[in-house]
Amino acid sequence: MLDQVADLMREVAATIVLPRFRHLAESDIHQKSPGDLVTIADQEAEKALTSGLIALLPGSAVVGEEAVAADPKVLDHLSDSGAVWIVDPVDGTNNFAAGKEPFAIMTALIRDGEIAASWILDVPGDHLTMAEAGSGAYRDGVRVKTRTDDPGAGALSGVVAARYLPPQLREIAGGNAPKLGKVTNGHHCAGYEYPAVSIDAQQFALFWRILPWDHAPGSLIVREAGGTVRHLDGSPYRVTDTERGMLVAANDDIWRTVRDTLFPDISVL
Repeated sequence: MLDQVADLMREVAATIVLPRFRHLAESDIHQKSPGDLVTIADQEAEKALTSGLIALLPGSAVVGEEAVAADPKVLDHLSDSGAVWIVDPVDGTNNFAAGKEPFAIMTALIRDGEIAASWILDVPGDHLTMAEAGSGAYRDGVRVKTRTDDPGAGALSGVVAARYLPPQLREIAGGNAPKLGKVTNGHHCAGYEYPAVSIDAQQFALFWRILPWDHAPGSLIVREAGGTVRHLDGSPYRVTDTERGMLVAANDDIWRTVRDTLFPDISVL
């Protein structure tokens, strides 16, 4: 099934998403909420992915970003006891709508509340990163592993996605970020940030709003590559979690170094 899902995602990318990249009309772009866009490519890609995934696994449910936007009760399927697909038809929609990269298609398979497999397709680059629980993470068919050492705060690079951080935490993190080697606001595409940690292009990423379609696929990839995905208080991430922030890191030592550098007083978390 791993290859079948990958083939479906590539077909959707080739027939629906890429043909509209830099060819969207004004009427093809809408605002779901301030600063949160949806395009005709998101909507049509999600429909195609939904029908294709259900065909691969009859009786399964699908939690898609656009379906949830239309009906928040769709999120309740995350608690189903059977198989549930999570779909982000175009991750990085704001980039896509602006004619910029990166953007991705992301899918995860949930079984009994646990992430069983995940796929992230870098659409412009046609790079596929995927993982299966207990079987490792792979990028373009080659197994990937995160780094195992901790070079110290000053040598680490990564992302602090500050936009959704509560004001107090944003101020604290902003004041302490210069103690880390290189900190950016990210690429506005979780489908870029997670694979980047898995291949050591960066060592960490901090998020606050953690909607399942943005984070379930990448969280399994990073964990299967040897990395660490936990809430800022150290508790484990669950696919039903949507708040409390999350720190993704190449390993446990780097996770703690980054968390303690950004938030030396953990009582604020």
